[in-house]
Amino acid sequence: METRTQVQVLRERYEQVRRLTVDICQGLETEDYVVQPTADVSPPKWHLGHTTWFFETFVLKPHCPDYQPFSEDFDYVFNSYYETIGRRVVRTDRGNLSRPTVQKLFRYRDYVDERLYQLLELASTDLLTEISPNIELGINHEQQHQELLWSDIKYILGNNPLFPRFLNSQHPGITDRHSEEGFLSINFGNYEIGHVGPVFSWDNEHNRHTVYLQQFEISTTPVTNREYLQFIDSGGYTDFRHWHSDGWAWVNMQRIQAPLYWHHWDGEWLNYTFDGLRPIDLQEPVCHVSYYEAYAYANWMGLRLPTEFEWEVAAPKMQWGQRWEWTESAYLPYPGYKRPAGALGEYNGKFMANQQVLRGASAYTSPGHSRITYRNFFQPQARWQFSGIRTACA
Repeated sequence: METRTQVQVLRERYEQVRRLTVDICQGLETEDYVVQPTADVSPPKWHLGHTTWFFETFVLKPHCPDYQPFSEDFDYVFNSYYETIGRRVVRTDRGNLSRPTVQKLFRYRDYVDERLYQLLELASTDLLTEISPNIELGINHEQQHQELLWSDIKYILGNNPLFPRFLNSQHPGITDRHSEEGFLSINFGNYEIGHVGPVFSWDNEHNRHTVYLQQFEISTTPVTNREYLQFIDSGGYTDFRHWHSDGWAWVNMQRIQAPLYWHHWDGEWLNYTFDGLRPIDLQEPVCHVSYYEAYAYANWMGLRLPTEFEWEVAAPKMQWGQRWEWTESAYLPYPGYKRPAGALGEYNGKFMANQQVLRGASAYTSPGHSRITYRNFFQPQARWQFSGIRTACA
């Protein structure tokens, strides 16, 4: 009876997540599924295939002796970065995959779902114990790709000269708007950092350890568009004094003048949203800024970005969850961290260089996929994600 209950709970979670991925794509035209306007962005079609390939590769193939792959080509097409698995399509070439078709990918999803349900129904207690961790990992992996789907769809449509709307009932919108910021004071002392407990967590959230923090203050709310616009109007993008050397080089080489999706037309700042091109909402948290921009803004204010440890300690007393928030912390392993063996060990550990940690979540993070110990990470110039700013000071 207990095994059947576990199967039911796991199946319901799996079904819910798989359905949401498809729902996010509602409103796309067939042509939208294939576009890849920049290397960081993957076509929506690729996300549909890759998340399915993950379950096929790490659950079905190892545990179903009679499993027949949907297509022998899909290991090559939908492997992302797993060197252990073998050859793969170069990331920048994902937009060249006019085949397999969108319709075939939806058939692929149905095929893998049906066989995974069969595996669950026939699973013994021992087999369920063995496969459950990888199914749970696959669910969380797909939730990550759901947020990537939102950000990639926005980049695809936001770089269309017509600035089309994306009509989708799953669009979460922004719930928090702020006009003033306050600061929370945290005393010096030793604090425990990292995940603990039975709830799912990534390997990079371990091991829990003690850090010593000096007394600091941290903003209770993220930086708004109104506040960031003051930085722009003051000449923030043209004054080298606010920037890291790498950031200043990036600003000049890329001719950056404002957050991604901001357009200055006829004396007015407009912002591309899923509702199309709109006047900037001054009370919304600023979005789509890089670490370089976040650092420069804080520096201009005479403040700084919080470290990820400061952020985690202060989070229970702050408003967070509308934007991923850049921190001053490089993405590094916690003390005692060991990369898991095999292909799944490539998931987080091998990226612990030249990346910056973001904390929190965004309005587009999937339900149930955020927690205080979550460590997101991107390169400092990245800004197509839903990233924002929170300031701190000593």
